[in-house]
Amino acid sequence: MAASSPHDIAPSSVATPDPASARTDRRVLGGILALVLATVLIGTLAPAPHRPAAVAPAADLTCAEWGDGCRVCQRRDEGAACSLPGIACVAGETRCLRRTGG
Repeated sequence: MAASSPHDIAPSSVATPDPASARTDRRVLGGILALVLATVLIGTLAPAPHRPAAVAPAADLTCAEWGDGCRVCQRRDEGAACSLPGIACVAGETRCLRRTGG
């Protein structure tokens, strides 16, 4: 008796996918895609909360740039301009990083 090879499977013995299982798979895939799309849209369209500057610019007029380790702010003619903090940033003590000459 000859040994059979794994490639010697008759075409009639190959399982056909169950239509009910295929529908369920499509529903699960559609649900996952909808959840990912909703998450991306909410993250993109939701307004970010406005946060005040790390230090009130009027507190020290000689400080041109200040920060807390997460955010850096600069004094500009039109007001304070601050960077955005990193996603996992832990703020430290706010301190002046650069002073003006006068």
